Amino acid sequence: MKTAQLVFIPFPGIGHLASTVELAKLLVARDDRLFITVLVMNLPLDSKNGPYTKSLSSSSSMSGECIKFVDLPPVNIDTEANPMTFLLSLVEDQKPHVRNLVNKLMAKSDSSPLAGLVVDMFCTTMLDVANEFGVPTYMFFTSNAGFLGLMLHLQDLHDEQNVDTTELKNDPDAELVVPCFFNPVPAKVLPSLVLDHNAATHMFNFVRQFREMKGILVNTFVELESYAIHSLSGAKSPAGYPVGPILNLDGDQSSDIVTWLDDQPATSVVFLCFGSMGHLSERQVKEIACALEHSGLRFLWSLRQPPPKDKLMGPSDYADFKEVLPQGFLDRTDRIGKVTGWAPQYGVPIATWPLYAEQQMNAFEMVRELGLAVEIKLDYRREFTSWNDLTAVSAQEIEEGLRKLMVFDSDIRKRVKKVSQKSRVASINGGSSYSSLNHMINDVMNSLP
Repeated sequence: MKTAQLVFIPFPGIGHLASTVELAKLLVARDDRLFITVLVMNLPLDSKNGPYTKSLSSSSSMSGECIKFVDLPPVNIDTEANPMTFLLSLVEDQKPHVRNLVNKLMAKSDSSPLAGLVVDMFCTTMLDVANEFGVPTYMFFTSNAGFLGLMLHLQDLHDEQNVDTTELKNDPDAELVVPCFFNPVPAKVLPSLVLDHNAATHMFNFVRQFREMKGILVNTFVELESYAIHSLSGAKSPAGYPVGPILNLDGDQSSDIVTWLDDQPATSVVFLCFGSMGHLSERQVKEIACALEHSGLRFLWSLRQPPPKDKLMGPSDYADFKEVLPQGFLDRTDRIGKVTGWAPQYGVPIATWPLYAEQQMNAFEMVRELGLAVEIKLDYRREFTSWNDLTAVSAQEIEEGLRKLMVFDSDIRKRVKKVSQKSRVASINGGSSYSSLNHMINDVMNSLP
């Protein structure tokens, strides 16, 4: 039987790494001809990254011998550098180590032939390594098809029409016609990466490398983003494989969070989570607490502590939530609420409140494009390294958004339920994502000499 080996190079942020691992598990479960080696970088910014990568090393047998995890050596990176410089150095400095490991894998007599690299959207510079070994590169795009199409379009505008995207931040009323969106895109929801000169220069370099990929796997499914996916199929871009939703369905079902949720009435809990790198000021935390308490709604709140000022670090978990919450809040809401550390969730109606990265675009797509969310704020931004004293969103605004979200028989809730059902169908045999992943596997196997 002809077999093939893929080398995965994920960006080490927990949101990127975890979904990449789930994709690897999905691939080897689908086709026993595939063997995968995941190269794991250390990221000192993310407090959740270390424990997660250690758990990977101790559970390499999760898919038999089909997936192996290799820790890349730590590199000396200036954590006081700006975020984009840090990101570029982190990945670029790993190139020699990646080259060495790939060379060792290919030299093993009992190793399956190398069929290609699968890289993260922030690791596209590893194209050089793949080209040296004469193998194709695929990219796993951990965000959605709409955002992928936006970045391709903005890079095209920049290169072909000399459009300076950074000037858009000076015109809050500006709108863009973007092929992958049905509605005009307000400039105020564009990601900060294209509104800053230094970041935009590097980001468009990434996007140019997107176009050099053999194929792009996207964490979405056709039934969710049909408009965006159709527009991408006609664009000057590599083959696209919508293979989502990529989920961990084997999580710890005995955790105290799951136990607490099981004790609540169905669809009665508001879940508040701002992403693995999201954090809020003490003033904003108190406004949220006031809104939750006044609303009387049941809630699960993932609350994270900001990093030290002037340090390029991610948020961490509080030792004691009482140090930031209003006095007596935990006692007064004990019967209806639970405050915890980082705890991602999916498949429920959303009230959008973007902070960093592409969250503003995600909020726009969820609210305006897909009708699957209610708006609290679309253009709020607080980058995970930012300490700007932003105007806090008031408790009244927050409460209004939460009450709209929790209307029992709302159109949004009905649409979310339908899309949730479609996501399950997409992932099973005969579904759109199931078939798309098969097409990608066939492409990998057909690329072998």
